[in-house]
Amino acid sequence: MYEKKELRRSSTDKMLFGVLGGLAEYMNVSSSLLRILFVLFSLLPGPSVIFYIIFAVLMPSDRAYRA
Repeated sequence: MYEKKELRRSSTDKMLFGVLGGLAEYMNVSSSLLRILFVLFSLLPGPSVIFYIIFAVLMPSDRAYRA
């Protein structure tokens, strides 16, 4: 019927901490697209790297959810 989505870091689709992989799974988009957008936004002045670090600390891992 209705599957509830939860925002979690990915343990399989990750480069550093799995934040963008988990966000891509949640939004049903390509993780490569999100990574390219993140790199582009990181070149602009702003807190994009700070947001990534905050998400890496606060988002639970999907490993704990699947166990």
